[in-house]
Formats: sequence, C-alpha cells, structure tokens
Amino acid sequence: MGAVVSALVTASVAFAPGAAAADVQSEQWYLKPMQAEQMWKVSTGKGIKVAIIDSGVNPRTDSLRGQVLADEVPENVAYGATDDYDGHGTTMAELIAGTGANGGIQGLAPGAKIVPYRIQTKDQQDGEEKRKTATELEALRAVADTDAQIVSMSFGSDIAYPEIEAAIKRLASKGKLLIAAVGNDGEEFINYPAAYPYILGVSSIDESSRVSEFSAYGHYVDLVAPGENIPAYCRPDFTTYCHDLQGTSQATAITAAAAALIWSAHPDWTANQVTRALIDTAGRKWAKDKPTQKSGYGTIRPRVVLADPNYDAGDPYSDPLGKWNKTEGEKLVTEIAPSAAPASPSATGGSQDAGSTPADKAAEAESKAETVSAESSDDGNTLWIALGAAAAVIVIGGAAFGVLRARRAR
Repeated sequence: MGAVVSALVTASVAFAPGAAAADVQSEQWYLKPMQAEQMWKVSTGKGIKVAIIDSGVNPRTDSLRGQVLADEVPENVAYGATDDYDGHGTTMAELIAGTGANGGIQGLAPGAKIVPYRIQTKDQQDGEEKRKTATELEALRAVADTDAQIVSMSFGSDIAYPEIEAAIKRLASKGKLLIAAVGNDGEEFINYPAAYPYILGVSSIDESSRVSEFSAYGHYVDLVAPGENIPAYCRPDFTTYCHDLQGTSQATAITAAAAALIWSAHPDWTANQVTRALIDTAGRKWAKDKPTQKSGYGTIRPRVVLADPNYDAGDPYSDPLGKWNKTEGEKLVTEIAPSAAPASPSATGGSQDAGSTPADKAAEAESKAETVSAESSDDGNTLWIALGAAAAVIVIGGAAFGVLRARRAR
C-alpha cells in the first residue's frame, strides 16, 4: 500500500477554480437520478450524527469544514481521529455529509454531522503511534455510549470474533443503525462486520443499476447503492481527488447518508423503521419477500419515503431483516427505554450459508440481468488494519491481494 501517513494534516483542500472543481461533482452521477435536490427540500439529514469507523477523517477539507464533531469522540479512542492516514475515511465522510464547498464532493446528507473514529493499521510500526490508535473492538465499544444514531463501517475481515459480535449486539441494543460494506472480492462470502448480526450489508451498483462484478454476495447483502465511478481521495495529502474509483465502501457511505435523510425527516422512528422504509421502497424487479443474494431487497430510493410525509414504516420493534438474514425469532435485550431512544435496529447475522432454497434460486434467476462485467475492484484506498492484538487482518476499501484467506465452510 505504501507508507502509512501519520502526521497531522493541517492544510485544507485547494482546487483550481473552473472546470477542474466542477468536474468532481459532475462525476457524482448518482445525485441526479436519486433526485438529491428534491430530497433536500424535505430533508438534509439535519440532527443526525453518523459515526464513521475508518482511517480517520480530515475535518479541514473544504467540503467538511464544520461537519465533523471531533470533540464528541470518546477520549479513550480519540487519538488520531482527525488524522486520516489514507484518505479513505475522509472520502466516506464527504460522501455522507460533505457540503460540496469549493467544488469538493457533495454529500447526500449535507445536514448530517460526522463523528470520526480511527482504527489501527497493520502497517503501523510497533510503538507509541500504534499503541495510541484504537482497535476496531475499542471503537465499537466506545460508539455504543454516544448519541450517534448511525454507524458506517467500510472495512472487512474474513474472520468472526465473539468479542466483536458482542460489541455489535451492544450497539444494536442502544438503538443504532449499523451499516457495513459486504466486500469487494466478487465471491460468495460476505466480509465481517457485514456478516455479523444486526448489520445492514450493502453492495454496489453501476450507473445502469447493475450489480458490480466485484461485489461480494450471499445472504448478508441487504441493499445495493451506487459504488462505481465515484471520485475519492486515494492519497492522504488531500490536495486533489482521484477519479473513476469504485467499491462497496462508497455504496455503504451513500446508504448511510440515505438513512440519515430519512431519520432526520422522521426523528421519532427507530432504526428498524428506517431500515424497513429503505427495504420497502427499494427499486427491484422481483417480489419484495424474495430478496436475492446479489441485490438483497434492491436499490436504495430514499426519495420515495421523503415524498410521503405520512409514510408508515411499520412496527418500531420488529426486525425487518430477520427472515432473510436468518435471525428471525432472536431477541435482543435493549439497554434503553423506548421513550428515551430507538430500540433494536435492523438485524443481519447468523452463520454464513451458501445453500439456496428454491425461492432463492428463482429470485436469483429473475435478477441475473443485474450482473454485468466490470473492472476489477479498486477504490484506490486499500488499507490493511489489525484487529486488536489478534493476527486477523481486515481491509478498508479495495480488494485484498496475496493473502491466504481463511474461509468458513460454505
């Protein structure tokens, strides 16, 4: 990947005026078909806080000035939260809540705020820098005790850990909506944390609404969102964007922004209701009760929810994803009173299973047209990070290369 950059970046992003700046937002092809301008008349995501667990977030880019709540990161995991060593976390933050100032990336939910969490890199040298940076487990535990409503996670690992799963369940018990990228290997294996219980797994589509060839697939794909040909930072100098990048990371950030738009418009809803609204209004060509392993319930369309001020999102406490993600009937003990905050969010989880029922196969056959050839996955932000003191490796952003991958039976 190249050297890890750990020095604090103090300069803001600078763009030359004119076409170069305008081109960045013109590359955000999904804003027009999603009818972003119309949605912003109803909701901008104001009042919603999104915790991003990633490589850190640079709050000094033009698009993120005033959008990052660094002071709200718990002190025990705050080291380096605003020192993005890779550029990936800052891109995710801009895709969610960027203002687009001076030609920067325009976030889908520019009224939302970002709470940044930086987690360790595998490439960090042993010593003070690595010791001070939070592990994934520490970050997850810390987020649980904050008031961030949405947690966006664009990283992945092949291996499940009981401690991480317990932290995820505690986050869910606090009423948070958890969203994660399913992975960029194009295989029938969903990365963790997307494959843990209580996670909304997101895959990628291109401009033609076809599932990206690089996207992982399986029972833990719940929704799809734009993830191809999107500008992003591919280096940590934050002076310019790279172009035509892709990954389920981008799709995850855009889904988190869509959830923020909906939750801001309906602040009394629970995470279950926000998730159900995303599912029920998703674009698809198959029956709603027959999600597919590549597209789940379909493509996010938050505008459909926002267009109806009386939208009925159903039972606030029933899990809209339990049947598909094989957690139906599981009970999650909430640690908060329903009157104080939303209860259990949408759930995904259980053990991964490549076996398909006849209904699965029929739905999959019906949606074969979704899959097209695409360039190999590379969102320009490949980043390896270590999971605490364990030897497991997880990747933020692009595809993993040259790693012996431990698979569970599929």
